[in-house]
Amino acid sequence: MAAKDPHILIVEDETALAAVLQDYVTAAGMQATHLDRGTGAAERALAGDVDLVVLDLMLPGVDGLSLCREIRAVSDVPIVMTTARVEEIDRLLGLEMGADDYLCKPYSPRELVARIKAVLRRRPVLDPGARPAPAPSAARLQLDREAWRASYDGMRLDLTRREYQLLDAMAARPGRVFSRDQLLDLAFPDDAEVFDRTIDSHVRNIRRKIAAISPSDPIRSVYGVGYAFDPDAAK
Repeated sequence: MAAKDPHILIVEDETALAAVLQDYVTAAGMQATHLDRGTGAAERALAGDVDLVVLDLMLPGVDGLSLCREIRAVSDVPIVMTTARVEEIDRLLGLEMGADDYLCKPYSPRELVARIKAVLRRRPVLDPGARPAPAPSAARLQLDREAWRASYDGMRLDLTRREYQLLDAMAARPGRVFSRDQLLDLAFPDDAEVFDRTIDSHVRNIRRKIAAISPSDPIRSVYGVGYAFDPDAAK
């Protein structure tokens, strides 16, 4: 049986924008359903036939952060949050509530569709009766947590302790965008000598060492937010 087209739930109170998004999503070979308010959106997202939710932050009825929290309490359905509020606190709150990606308005509908496809590639949509494809026997990145060793494409990465901790924290949630503060808490919980801006330096060093082995760059930068380990970029 062929896999069904992905079903995208668009929760957006700007009806003109939502209509354009529906057209782009449909043209990309996906199904689209639109809700213009937050009330009832969580129930619709959890109905079982939705593969990804495009969720606006500011909604009548129930706001996007509350919806994201409600959905995440019971489901890992992918969520791409959108908003016209670009303050850092909104970005961090959206990601901490469990959003898979974040897009600030105004944005190109084409870019949103590209983000949707990227998230779905990381979390493939399967037929209900289909079996998941087996995981590859050897991922490009290999981490030995007992020996504190890392390798990429079978070649050892000569990482410092902090670089290893940072890469391990990102790779544990592939595709998830982390703020610098979140990476500090995850990778260096007891290291008072590491500050948020030193994250950038560590990422540059990790990229340089991977580049010496492979032309691919598996670390994705998200402007104004942070970083993600993106296995798609590593292919």
